[in-house]
Amino acid sequence: MNGLGGLNKSPNGVVIGLVQLQLPVIETRADIATQTRKIVAMVGKAKRGMPTMDLVVFPEYALHGLSMDTREDILCDLDGPEVAAFKTACIENKIWGCFSIMERNPGGMPYNSGIIIDDRGGLALYYRKLHPWVPVEPWEPGNLGIPVITGPNGARIALIICHDGMFPEMAREAAYKGAEIMLRTAGYTPPVREAWRFTNQSNAFCNLMATASVCMCGSDGTFDSMGEAMVCNFDGTIIAHGQSGRADEIITAEVRPDLIREARANWGVENNIYQFGHRGYAAVKGGARDCPYTYMHDLAAGTYRLPWEDTVKVTDGTGCGIPAPTRAYQAPMPKAAE
Repeated sequence: MNGLGGLNKSPNGVVIGLVQLQLPVIETRADIATQTRKIVAMVGKAKRGMPTMDLVVFPEYALHGLSMDTREDILCDLDGPEVAAFKTACIENKIWGCFSIMERNPGGMPYNSGIIIDDRGGLALYYRKLHPWVPVEPWEPGNLGIPVITGPNGARIALIICHDGMFPEMAREAAYKGAEIMLRTAGYTPPVREAWRFTNQSNAFCNLMATASVCMCGSDGTFDSMGEAMVCNFDGTIIAHGQSGRADEIITAEVRPDLIREARANWGVENNIYQFGHRGYAAVKGGARDCPYTYMHDLAAGTYRLPWEDTVKVTDGTGCGIPAPTRAYQAPMPKAAE
C-alpha cells in the first residue's frame, strides 16, 4: 500500500513528506529570516526529491527553535513575511505545505500555531495548539478547536501539535470531525521517544485514521531533538519511520484515504470510532447512545477535578522560569447562528 514511499503513487493516494529539520538557534529577527529561507529551500528539495509528493510537513518549532523565547521582535503574524514566503514556496513548487509559527498575541502570551497552505498559496488550515507542553512551554492555550480540511486528492486532514497527541481526546475529536489523516508536528527530545511512538500508533488504530508525525532533529547545542518521523496506517501499523536521526532527511509515505473510508464503513470488530457512540449494538438496537463518562460531563460543566487534585505539586511554570500567571483564561464566545 505504501508504494515505496510514494515512488509508485496510486490514483487514490496522498504522498506525504515529513521533514526532520535541523534544530536551529534563533536569537534575532535576522535569524528568523535566515531560517525562513532554509524552510523555503527545503520545500523545493522535497518536491524535487519526490515529484509525486502532495504535502510536505515541517515540525513544530521549525522557524523559532526550542528557546521558548517570547520576545515581540521574533514573533510572527499570519500576514507577516514568513508566512508570505511559505505561500510563495507552495505555489512555485505546486505542493501543499504544513508550517509552524510562534504567533503574536496582543494582550496575552504567544500562540503556538500551525498552518497548512495549499498549492495555490491559500491558507487552508489554521490551528493553535490546544495543549501546550506545561510546565515548560509558555504559550497561550489554543482557542480555535481542531479544524478539519479537504486537502490533496480529497483527503480530509487535521493538524495537532506535539503534546496534543498525548491526549486521546484530540485524535478522537479530529476523527469525529471527519479527519482521515491527522498530522502531528513536534519538537520532542529523546526522553519522550517511546511515548511518541505508541501514541502515534494508538491514535491511528483507535480512530481508523492515518497519522503522520514528525519532530525537529539534531542539536542546537543545548537540546537534542529526535526527528523520528512516523506514518501509521489506520490499523496502527507503522508504514514509514525515520529512525536514523539524520537532520534534514525527508521521510515519505503514501497513505490511502479511500482504504480508510472503506474500513470505517465495513469493519465490524474494532471499529472503535463508531462503537464509542453505539455501545453494545449487538444487544440493543443502535447501541447505547448515552455518555457514561463522568470526566466528560464535569469538563463540559467546568467542574473537572481529579480525586487527587490537592496533591498535585506542579500547577504553573515557575519551576521552568515562567512567571506565575495572574490572568484567567477567557474561552472564545460561541459563534452566532448564520
